[in-house]
Amino acid sequence: MPIKTSLARVRQRTTYKGKSTTSMYPRSIPSNSAQDQQTPKMIPELFTTWPPIWDTLDTKTSTAQDITIDECLPFLAAQVGDIRYNRRGVPRLERERHIKFLRKHLDGLPSGYVTLDASRPWVLYWCLNGLSLLGYDISGYRDGLVETARSMQNATGGFGGSMGHESHLACTYGMVLALSIVGGEDAYQVIDRRALWKWLCALKQPDGGFRMAVGGEVDIRGAYCAAVLITLLNLPLDLSSDSPAWTPDRPNLLTGLAEYVSRCQTFEGGISAQPDGEAHGAYAFCALGCLAILDAPHRTFARYLDVPRLISWLSSRQYAPEGGYSGRTNKLVDGCYSHWVGCCWPLIEASLAGPTNLMFNVNKNKHSDIDIHNIYSREGLIRYILCCAQDQSKKGGMRDKPSKGPDAYHTCYVLTGLSSAQHVTRLLASDGEGLMTHSEYDVSPHHGSPQIYEEEDRLEATDPVYFIPEGKRKQIMSYFLSKPGF
Repeated sequence: MPIKTSLARVRQRTTYKGKSTTSMYPRSIPSNSAQDQQTPKMIPELFTTWPPIWDTLDTKTSTAQDITIDECLPFLAAQVGDIRYNRRGVPRLERERHIKFLRKHLDGLPSGYVTLDASRPWVLYWCLNGLSLLGYDISGYRDGLVETARSMQNATGGFGGSMGHESHLACTYGMVLALSIVGGEDAYQVIDRRALWKWLCALKQPDGGFRMAVGGEVDIRGAYCAAVLITLLNLPLDLSSDSPAWTPDRPNLLTGLAEYVSRCQTFEGGISAQPDGEAHGAYAFCALGCLAILDAPHRTFARYLDVPRLISWLSSRQYAPEGGYSGRTNKLVDGCYSHWVGCCWPLIEASLAGPTNLMFNVNKNKHSDIDIHNIYSREGLIRYILCCAQDQSKKGGMRDKPSKGPDAYHTCYVLTGLSSAQHVTRLLASDGEGLMTHSEYDVSPHHGSPQIYEEEDRLEATDPVYFIPEGKRKQIMSYFLSKPGF
């Protein structure tokens, strides 16, 4: 891509939602208020200027990218008049507004939400997890959630997306996580573990993967969702004899799963839904989460993935000046990838600092200039989240980008991305080696230099693999470990 060295093509006219906009590049956003001129914001130029390298070929993709940069720059440069910024050019986290927004989604929803009728477990998880990250006590939702979960559970095992729907692995994952978050014996006991195990056996495939539903597609979401359910609920690994994957060699639920994940890595280095597909940020997280459950990440990542290529692909998903992540090559930044891509980094970092390192041994060289806990721009991600992905109106909530409205999905995953960027994950220990090895992590506050957000805006820490509060993860695992068998 040629570097633009002249202003011969400094203006590009585009149309966005019926409005003509002007893209200027290269350029910076000047201060336009007396107050800002008196108290200049300490914002790195990286986040206030257009990229110095630009492709001269105009496409729908490049035009959409220009529009996205145009809409983000005023927020990143602290030039939106009705938002109060700190001296680092970052707004406060509107905690109470976001709590109110999520609580509304746990009440009756308007008719426009009918399209999410098959995603009720997800809505419950998004809201309860988001509220937990914000420090809100969600115990009052336990009884209602238990009754709701009971109405969506099928006798054949698993949970549907709504009452009367067939069981689906993603919906079952969402419901079990929601029950884990509220916690308590009543919530745990509503889960029919025997039927769920039998249903998972029916989903297990000879190639090592899992179908998302009986007769449904096989993809890497199934690998991660199944691994989460098996470990949280302490399900037996043995396959039933009528499983599609059963053979006289007696494979189990996890047989071939890591190899299936390995086959999903693409030539770019990212992870696709299925072998030979397109790399996608959400699938990268599913792959790493699954491998981190099967064994300690410093062993499984190096064994089943080309980690340097994966790191390269993940790094390419973070953009400047926006600071946030895209989900695929040549796609736009989106707040939800603060989780799907941003939350890959804690597991990558944990694997790099493990007893057996992937590319270098940071523990042997105390004077190494490589800081494995800063191999992506935490500052850039935090700026995008608090400046661009936070709805500053009275309704609150988080969003894709400034031109989009907030929703429960983005609110949950933008908040998990923010929590991840505000904390450091370290691998403490793993109990042995092999399938179902449980690893313990230390998740502690990250104190950047400088810290661009107020300390009061730090979110609660979350488990880096299961993405529920760490204490809740420990409680449900302890409960079911005390109840072997059915």
